[in-house]
Amino acid sequence: MTTNDTNDGQPKIQLGDYIILQRQKYTKLVKFSSITAIAALGKEQLELGNILDKPYFSTFKMCPKEDLGKSHRGRQRLHTLEICTDVELPNIREAVSREALGISSSGIDNRNIIDDGDSQSLKSDDIEQLRDEYNKSTKIIEKIVENSKTFHTKTEYSQEKYLKKKEKKYFEFVQIKQPNIRLIAEIYYRQDAEKIMSIRMDTLSQIISYSGVSAYGNYLMYESGTNGLLPAAFLNAIGSNTEACLVHMHPGNVPQQQALLALNFPEEQGRRCISVNIYSVLRDYYQGEDSKEDENADCNEHLEPCIKRPKLQSEIEKEENQKEENAGQQTNSINNVVEEISATQNQKEENAGQKTNSLNNVEEIPATRTKNDSDECKQIQETAIVNNDCLMKPLNKGHVHQKWQLENRRACLLMREKFDSLFIAAKEHPTNLVRELLQFIKPSRPIVIFSLCREVLTELYVDLKTNNSKVINLHLTSNWMRMYQILPNRTHPEVNMQTNSGFLLTGFTVE
Repeated sequence: MTTNDTNDGQPKIQLGDYIILQRQKYTKLVKFSSITAIAALGKEQLELGNILDKPYFSTFKMCPKEDLGKSHRGRQRLHTLEICTDVELPNIREAVSREALGISSSGIDNRNIIDDGDSQSLKSDDIEQLRDEYNKSTKIIEKIVENSKTFHTKTEYSQEKYLKKKEKKYFEFVQIKQPNIRLIAEIYYRQDAEKIMSIRMDTLSQIISYSGVSAYGNYLMYESGTNGLLPAAFLNAIGSNTEACLVHMHPGNVPQQQALLALNFPEEQGRRCISVNIYSVLRDYYQGEDSKEDENADCNEHLEPCIKRPKLQSEIEKEENQKEENAGQQTNSINNVVEEISATQNQKEENAGQKTNSLNNVEEIPATRTKNDSDECKQIQETAIVNNDCLMKPLNKGHVHQKWQLENRRACLLMREKFDSLFIAAKEHPTNLVRELLQFIKPSRPIVIFSLCREVLTELYVDLKTNNSKVINLHLTSNWMRMYQILPNRTHPEVNMQTNSGFLLTGFTVE
């Protein structure tokens, strides 16, 4: 990560870092862009200035700003963050319970409880006043319970459920976490699963495992929109200060890199992710580029850790012949200009001779006039040569390549050397993509194709089996995960289950 380290090796929070705010089980990804940055966490607004240079995984207490006065209902409360002391940290882990509040009585059932809106004697303004006075969730919940008319008639289970609901609402502590792949995948999946193609963390781990990603080798990926989650996961598995490279192909003009930026990768690690448009890089690979003599110039430590390709003898001879032709054209152009200037000077001398013969009353021509004409001709000749050189120089000057052109060159070099793995996650039908990209994979290497539709991968499975595609050991799998609630006498699957997270087609290439 790019963050600085403390004396004990724990990273610090710096400006420009992406951070994760966690309040109980709720997490949110934000960017700490400036010292005056404000983050919204539900109905609360947090000033992030005090977290600068604090270690990650520190716990902060939300303190309302005193200069804002009383908050009213529906208004977002503005808080400052103060780091918790060692005395406060043990109290944070203690949940609000019946025993902590000294509650001993409860009802048999809830059949006599009527939700008429009058069970709570405290009004919303009174509760907001309590939040300003106490600024501690246990005190606020205790006052709410005391003024509830129906709380003591509820069952023990209903009372515990009520206390957890109020604790979640008035909890005043926030923890700052360092982003990682698991947290980012869970946040993206909870916010909008379709933006990451409904890839859960279990499916993402299977993709990394089947693809065989390690710190060595080169890997090829095509994905059509996952907010940068898949390339970030591959790059995280590759690691920093390693030899591996990732070529990330995408169908758009600009790659999606939100998750890549959120992980705060070092510059060296982020540079080894080469994001290219698939149509542009394939066109450059098949058609070639105009200036191949600059191909080795881009293979340096700042662009790509690749092997320089030596030039062939035919390429060297072609370059020498091209240089000789350019030099000959430049010499001929200069000679033509000199001849034109000489012809102009001779024409002037003939006109001067005719003028001398016709004017008999003029005895002689001043010598200074002839000297001036000669100097003028020399000046015109020198000016013409300089201008001609200026016109010829841009022809030999190299073009300034844009970033996407340099990325295409780097990708083409790796495509010629071939890759150690292929992964495709496409919203479109992947058959043509597999046929096109399979030629860039070395033999005995894994291929993984992800899709949300089983029928699409079934058609691809049949195509790879019947068309001699040199892919063996094909398997079509589906991940199915079920979460369980583990509580005394209440262990059961969660009521709201996650749906299917797509299908995987895996195999190995052969010669």
